[in-house]
Amino acid sequence: MKTRLVLLLSLIFAVASVAPSLAAGERYALVIGNAKYPDAEAPLKEPINDARDIAEELKRDGFNVDIGENLTGEQMRRAFERLYGKIKPGSVALIFFSGFGVQSSRQSYMIPVDAQIWTEADVRRDGFSLETVLGEINSRGAGVKIALIDASRRNPFERRFRSFSAGLAPVIAPNGTLVMYSAALSSVVSDNGSDRSLFVKELLKEIRTPDLMAEETLNRTRVGVTRASRQEQVPWISSSLAEDFSFIPSGGPRPASPPPAPVAAAPTTPAPAPAPSPAPAAAPQVAAPAPPPPPPAPPKPAEAAIPPPPPPAKPTESPSPTAVALADDPTIKNLTTRLNDNPDDAAALYRRGQVYASKGAYELAIKDFNNSLRLNPKDVEAYNNRCWARTVIGDLQAALKDCNEALRLRPNFVDALDSRGLVNLKSGQNKNAIADFDAALRINPRLTSSLYGRGLAKKRNGSISEGDLDINNAKAMDPNIVKEFADYGVQ
Repeated sequence: MKTRLVLLLSLIFAVASVAPSLAAGERYALVIGNAKYPDAEAPLKEPINDARDIAEELKRDGFNVDIGENLTGEQMRRAFERLYGKIKPGSVALIFFSGFGVQSSRQSYMIPVDAQIWTEADVRRDGFSLETVLGEINSRGAGVKIALIDASRRNPFERRFRSFSAGLAPVIAPNGTLVMYSAALSSVVSDNGSDRSLFVKELLKEIRTPDLMAEETLNRTRVGVTRASRQEQVPWISSSLAEDFSFIPSGGPRPASPPPAPVAAAPTTPAPAPAPSPAPAAAPQVAAPAPPPPPPAPPKPAEAAIPPPPPPAKPTESPSPTAVALADDPTIKNLTTRLNDNPDDAAALYRRGQVYASKGAYELAIKDFNNSLRLNPKDVEAYNNRCWARTVIGDLQAALKDCNEALRLRPNFVDALDSRGLVNLKSGQNKNAIADFDAALRINPRLTSSLYGRGLAKKRNGSISEGDLDINNAKAMDPNIVKEFADYGVQ
């Protein structure tokens, strides 16, 4: 009898050793939907509903789900710590994040609703690196790690720093990881105007399909999104799974699961608009190849070479807001309080100038930049931002002086080259605009504003086909670029 038992156990272990693994470990998910960012013009419509739909589906699929809405940095940190604490060797760990994401130093960061981002260092301070989170999950012994990230949106933080790249960066993830972004690398998509995203609609449809392995589920989601968007949105997938995994557990109906653990939502405040700066640019996964490197830029003409411009186009139809009308804006109110306590706070003047410009109050912005530069005459960023604001209102001679000074202080400053290209474009100096945009694109070939501006300048200079190529590539990278230039008074 003992011999038979030994043989039976040996047979069982032998079969188990060759049977495919279906990742039978416990399933844990953290689902976050961040919609109410104070720096955005309005709350995002999709993340909350998408997060709730995903959480409900994962509960039906046997996941222990922790869901959070509009989480602050501290709340996100605690949510991740709770997830890390649950994981046991062999567990399945899934993260779903919908909101704003920023790439910096070739990493993608998930942004909490209370992030205060004005410099690249702030992204690393306030954001949560996807690579770091996946590394922490892996160190706890999770066998299968899945990240579903719907954060390839044009966000207000990137507009402040044109040296940033739009969209998300590729992930260097540990083995046993499956990552999906809602759009191609370094590309952005606009919300579709509904209360749910196309990405999540297609994802849920495929998750509910029986007998699909996870990789096939996500591949079918990518095909569905690509077709439904007519190839305007192509999700990105990276997989290093070492074992089979299916969202729907095999062997009968879906198991029940405990209700999601709620995470307190962050207090909300009215949303100030993003700070102005022509947007960073990055080529989507399927974008046309970048144009070949242009020849060296010719020397710039003297400032006096620019003739008096025609009457500038109005950047907006409505009158510029006044200081009184903007006094209750939360960010402006906070910065004004700081300046009341210390009128020589150059950083507060600079930041308030950015917010004023984002609201269309260009004269107020320029006044703050003036005072900021009075306190710090070598502030390259302030010169560049004042150049941009003056360009928008049509004060082109003064704008040119600012851009030239920024480039004197920091040669090859890509933002100032891009801004000076806009000055020349609005002034009708198309050859000089092309030279500036060429120089900027040599430094950052994915700078959408320079690519689009160069296309306009080329067309005005008679190179229609070359100009159309630049314009179409820029529009593929950022569908909002046409409206952005129209707001600058350039069409």
